[in-house]
Amino acid sequence: MKTKKRIGILTSGGDCPGLNAIIRAVVKYATLRGWEVYGIPRGTDGFIDFVHGKLNIEELKLHPHGYDLPGVLQGLDVLQFMSGSVLGSLSRGNPQEDQVTQDIIKGYEALELDALIAIGGDGSLDIIYDLAKKGNWNLVVIPKTIDNDVAFTERSVGFDTARNTVTQALYDLTFTAASHERIMVVQVMGRDAGHLSLHAGIAGGADCILIPELTPQLTEDTLVGMCEYIAQLRKDRRKFALIVIAEGVKGLNAEKDPYIAETLADLLKEKSHQLCSTEGDRYCGLNQIDTRAMVLGHLQRCGVPSSFDRILATVFAIKALDLIGEECYNRLVIWQNGSVESKSLEQIMPMIKWCHQEKTCPAPVDPEGFMVRTALSLGIYLGESHYHPHTSNYPYTPLASTITNE
Repeated sequence: MKTKKRIGILTSGGDCPGLNAIIRAVVKYATLRGWEVYGIPRGTDGFIDFVHGKLNIEELKLHPHGYDLPGVLQGLDVLQFMSGSVLGSLSRGNPQEDQVTQDIIKGYEALELDALIAIGGDGSLDIIYDLAKKGNWNLVVIPKTIDNDVAFTERSVGFDTARNTVTQALYDLTFTAASHERIMVVQVMGRDAGHLSLHAGIAGGADCILIPELTPQLTEDTLVGMCEYIAQLRKDRRKFALIVIAEGVKGLNAEKDPYIAETLADLLKEKSHQLCSTEGDRYCGLNQIDTRAMVLGHLQRCGVPSSFDRILATVFAIKALDLIGEECYNRLVIWQNGSVESKSLEQIMPMIKWCHQEKTCPAPVDPEGFMVRTALSLGIYLGESHYHPHTSNYPYTPLASTITNE
């Protein structure tokens, strides 16, 4: 077994808080083990640049104090607090040209790497796994995504910080909604998964949360149900409402809508006025309803990584290097039951590739899971697939009787 190793590391796909914390931990731990670490800039494009002579090997070598600040702050270690990725993180999709693939593989070989640590989501994982198979790379993957939709891991780096960011935004928007007696509709990232919307919606005091696992698309029934819910709020002297909708929820035509929050805000206003004029006193409180939409966008990818994301990034990095030290390759580092484990990519990839082919989420919210039951127990409206809190019966087992089983 080779004692001194040369490790490559890259970030791929969308950025998120915690990427730099992973890089920092990898470099510090590898240096203590006497290994060398080379940062591949701009994802796999860095391999191409190296092959074409745009980068030299000394430019790629990472050092434990490679990001020192000058002057009296010399030696200050700030990398774990920084968002984004100092290596750059691209999301170009699958290399379509054979020459591109060959250049990427040649770059890995030219650097004489013993192993590659790839930090990415399931989309990046799909692409890099295929490259690793073609190039016979020794690969270890660390999961990162604010969507928290990487299969087999309960948490991915970046999710906790994004959850905090969205929660803070909901808190702030609540006061302007209350001041103007408005219905505020907030669009949250997550691709085809509702984890971020559901978690932040609960923490941020949302009245309604729509996620693709429970509400795949907007329907007339959903609009009526939400109007009924809002009407009841107004009857109870609550003149505003906070609605969270995940970007994966489709419009009335069952197609993706990049501005689904604005669409929902307009539809709610139209439907509430219609109900007010046709359905009598029950909806009379909706005649003055005013709606506003807010798309949080890429702010959800920003911010100082939370303490949990920094810890998760660090323990994932150490686990990845331990796997390399054991020459246990082609593994995904995962978080399960409060500890760090790993799983074979050979077992994971068939399921992920099938999900991508079928355009389904590899790790969706469990419709009958703990978080959904928590939201329902708080009286949050989750769509017509579940009774909302103003009906007399609930279609699920009460949370208090099941909490010990989770």
